[in-house]
Amino acid sequence: MATIASAETNETTERVRSPGFRLAPWAASYLQAVPLILILGFFFILPIAMIAVVSFWDYDFAGLYPDFLTMNYTETLGSWVTWKTYLNTLKFTVIVWALTVFIGFWVAYFLAFHIRRTSTQMILFLVCTVPFMTSNIIRMISWIPVLGRNGLVNSALIEMGIIPQPIEWLLYSDFAVVLAMVHLYTLFMVTPIFNTLMRIDRSLFEAARDAGASGWQILWNVVIPLAKPGIAIGSIFVVTLVMADFSTVQVMSGGQSASVALMMKNQMSLLQYPAAAANAVVLLIVVLMMVAAILRVVDIRKEL
Repeated sequence: MATIASAETNETTERVRSPGFRLAPWAASYLQAVPLILILGFFFILPIAMIAVVSFWDYDFAGLYPDFLTMNYTETLGSWVTWKTYLNTLKFTVIVWALTVFIGFWVAYFLAFHIRRTSTQMILFLVCTVPFMTSNIIRMISWIPVLGRNGLVNSALIEMGIIPQPIEWLLYSDFAVVLAMVHLYTLFMVTPIFNTLMRIDRSLFEAARDAGASGWQILWNVVIPLAKPGIAIGSIFVVTLVMADFSTVQVMSGGQSASVALMMKNQMSLLQYPAAAANAVVLLIVVLMMVAAILRVVDIRKEL
C-alpha cells in the first residue's frame, strides 16, 4: 500500500511539474520585477522623457508648439548668466556639503560611540528629527526674526556692547542661504553616517589600541574609512537637495542671489516651459555627473 501511495504521489508531482506549468528562472525573475518597472517607468522615466521632449519645442507668449529645435539649449548654454548661475549654485553646494559632512559626522560619532545605552541613542536621534516634523518653509522662515536687523542676534550683540550697530549681512545674503541650507539638510547627512558607524565592529578599536594607535589615529585610519559609504550616501542626498533648492535661495537671499532651480521657476512663471525644460535636462546631467563622481570615489554597495 505504501508503494502504491508513493507512486501516486510521484505521478501527481510530475503532473504539477510538467513543462506546461513551469517558468524558466530568468522569466520568473523578470516577472517579479514587472511591478517595480511599471512604477518607476510611470512615475520616474516617463516624466523625465516628457521634459526632454518639451525641451526641444518652440514657444512664445501665446503657447507651446511641438517641434524639434535646439534653440533652447543654445540659449541656455550660450548665456553667461546661465554659467554664472550654475557656478553660484555649485558654490552653495560645495559649502553646504562641506559643513554638513563636518557637523553630521561629529553628531553621528557622538551618538554612536559616546552614548552607551541604545535607548538613549534612539531618544537623542529622535530629538534631532523633531524639527523635521514641520515644513521646510517654516523652519527656513524661522531664521528671519533671528538674523534680521532687529533680530535676536543683532539685539543681543548691541546690548552686550560688542557691535555699535546691526550687522547687515546676517540676513538676505549668501551667509543666510548657507546657514538655512545647513540647518535644513544636516540630518540627511547624520542618518546614513550614524547607520554606518553603528555597524562598525568595536573589536577593531581594541585591536588598534593594542597595536599602539592613538585616538586620532583610530579615527583617521579606522573610523573614517569605514564611514565612507555613509558619507557618500549623505553626500548624494545633500548635493541633490541643494542643487534643486530654489525657495531657500529666494527667501534667505532676499532675491540677491540666484540658483538654477530659481531660474527655472522664474522661466515657468513666464510660461517659458521649453526653456525651463532645457535647463532641467542640463541640471539633471550635472547632478548625475556629481553623483557618478561620488560613486567612483566610494563604493556604497558596502552599505546596501
